[in-house]
Amino acid sequence: MPDLLLELFSEEIPARMQRRAAEDLRKLVTDALVERGFLYEGAKAFATPRRLALHVAGLPPRGQDVREERKGPRVGAPEGAVQGFLKSAGLASLDEAKIVADPKKGEFYVAVIERPGRETIEVLAEILPAIVKSFPWPKSMRWGAASREPGSLRWVRPLHSIVASFGPETETPEVVPFSVDGIEAGLTTRGHRFMAPQPIEVRRFADYLPALERAFVVLDSERRKDIILHDARDLAFARGLDLVEDEGLLEEVAGLVEWPVTLMGAFDERFLAIPPEVIRATIRANQKCFVLRGAPGPDGRERLANAFILVSNLVASDGGAAIVAGNERVVRARLSDAAFFWETDRKLRLEDRLPKLENIVFHEKLGTQAKRVERIAALARALAPAVGADPDLATRAARLAKADLVTEMVGEFPELQGLMGRYYAAEQGEDPAVAAAIEEHYKPLGPSDRVPSEPVSVAVALADKLDTLVGFWAIGETPTGSKDPYALRRAALGVIRLILASEARLPLRAQIAAAAAGHGQQDSDSFAGDLLAFFADRLKVYLRDQGARHDLIDAVFALPGQDDLLMVVRRVEALGRFLDTEDGRNLLAGYRRAANILRIEEKKDGRAYDAAPDQALLSLTEESALADALRTAGAEAGRAVAAEDFEGAMRALSTLRAPVDAFFDTVTVNAEDAALRANRLALLNGLRAATREVADFSRIGGEGR
Repeated sequence: MPDLLLELFSEEIPARMQRRAAEDLRKLVTDALVERGFLYEGAKAFATPRRLALHVAGLPPRGQDVREERKGPRVGAPEGAVQGFLKSAGLASLDEAKIVADPKKGEFYVAVIERPGRETIEVLAEILPAIVKSFPWPKSMRWGAASREPGSLRWVRPLHSIVASFGPETETPEVVPFSVDGIEAGLTTRGHRFMAPQPIEVRRFADYLPALERAFVVLDSERRKDIILHDARDLAFARGLDLVEDEGLLEEVAGLVEWPVTLMGAFDERFLAIPPEVIRATIRANQKCFVLRGAPGPDGRERLANAFILVSNLVASDGGAAIVAGNERVVRARLSDAAFFWETDRKLRLEDRLPKLENIVFHEKLGTQAKRVERIAALARALAPAVGADPDLATRAARLAKADLVTEMVGEFPELQGLMGRYYAAEQGEDPAVAAAIEEHYKPLGPSDRVPSEPVSVAVALADKLDTLVGFWAIGETPTGSKDPYALRRAALGVIRLILASEARLPLRAQIAAAAAGHGQQDSDSFAGDLLAFFADRLKVYLRDQGARHDLIDAVFALPGQDDLLMVVRRVEALGRFLDTEDGRNLLAGYRRAANILRIEEKKDGRAYDAAPDQALLSLTEESALADALRTAGAEAGRAVAAEDFEGAMRALSTLRAPVDAFFDTVTVNAEDAALRANRLALLNGLRAATREVADFSRIGGEGR
């Protein structure tokens, strides 16, 4: 079976765009082929800094012949209908159609359309230029004289050449005949920009791959990553050091080189006095280099080594000495700047920086960072008792939490916000809990991020996120669809994880009202319900990821006043365990039977049967037994729920199983006597009311998942 080799050779493609571009190329080409009926055995795309490549294996040499019978109008139909049929079927006259008889509908015309399968190379010549011209780069450019022409090619960087070959392994492949803006597809590519710049003739993927290797190009980005990681570990090990691995940096560096060569550089040991995170951020951000870890210090803590790993894109004649020296000069200059920032920032206490926050606008409708700090401090103080934190420490931590935003270091490295605040707080002698909270109040930043456990950190983190959520809800800036520019979903998930991890009793409606008051909103009812529903949705997502049933979450949230997330989760867990038992499953079945009867009869009668059953009308033993069981179980379940003993509430409900089963086995609900019928329906409503002590059973699905 023939293969397709496609390469688009250009100037350097930004590393962050390469992986997505390769996947887009694969999908666009294969989707276009499948749409036209051309199936294939496999496809893989590749990216280097200067090329996108695609190999599609096992394509047919030509498409399948198509035979289609198209039904037309009846014999004797109006001329307009006949002519429309002839035109759509591509027939010159009715002589080219056949007449088919239908016993019920009579005779009608049928056109037999036969289309021979197209040559695959012709189809490729049709689809490939269109894909190149409309390729979905996040950013693209025009270049050269042609850029002045309307509709000229846009590409991420100037496109130089196209390789496009098609054919089986046993034959000489053909060039797919197409061009894009004067660039003719051919069989010529180029290797490494410096080490093998001469043209290379390739014919198929089997010789394309080794030809590039000989020309100092590693096509597969995963292999480049493996080479970098393996060689970096070996270099570090040879010096008795450990590589500080960084998957994001590894991905980026692999997209910057076609022939990775790892080298080791060093910097002055005096720079190790700077916080290690600063050293790493400096070397990573400015030079795309990896830092190394040395032996633990006297205190047992890990320390960085005064060395780094860089990745070159060529094999230098001097063994890389000049490349290393150049990188060392830049690293030295950058670390000198960082050391200056570190020393300068430490001269001013965090609280003395607070006035500068008045010049930083958090949001035009929500005021400055200074106003935000005041709100967070007040909220953290109010939240502190609920999470076991010292109110004074929580207030102090909240007041200082944003102060590092106006430091030189965070100005240079925004990703170090919070962390630098912790360092500066420790330097000026703040309580360790305050210093920790300054760093940790941003956490958790995502579903896999660590949740703070120190109570002061929890209080400030909750205050920060609740202030953000309530503020944006108050001004109507809420997430819509996939858009969430202020990361409010992440903030809500953070609140949920903080509450559950700390086991805090924190009814949200009261916290929303308190946060709204800080924003000058004395009446939060206008948006509190919507925000609580947002929390409920986020909780469902979180618990579903933990394996919980979403219908049980709906069943609990359907009850009024469910804004204590910890209690909601515990109730859901207890309900799930109950429904996994035979008593739970049978009671649910009985509930559904009762609810269905009630729904039908209440709709038919136009009334609700919510009055207490008349004891005098309980003529059968099973009726009386169910009435007694409902009174006892309902009261016990209510008391257990009030005591937050949800397991006890489930045990109380489990006693209903036997009397409910006996009732339905023996009693005819729709009795002929109207009073008896109404009383029995009221009895079924008692079952519905008893179960609502723990959850709305009508929200529980069959399988519940």
